[in-house]
Amino acid sequence: SPLVESLSRREMETLRLIAEGYSNKEIAQKLFISLRTVKYYSTGLYNKLGVDSRMQAVIRARELGLI
Repeated sequence: SPLVESLSRREMETLRLIAEGYSNKEIAQKLFISLRTVKYYSTGLYNKLGVDSRMQAVIRARELGLI
């Protein structure tokens, strides 16, 4: 099923970095944001993708052609 709500630009950036294998700490450093903010974006994209983990998010995003 398609996304109920589209991902924000920052959620997409976070998703791409997750897919590339970066840790939350590394994502925070790359995007110049706090670790807490990375977790906030991750939770948002998990909810929008209907998943519970980083791996599931990557798989679902690939299925949807987002990455």
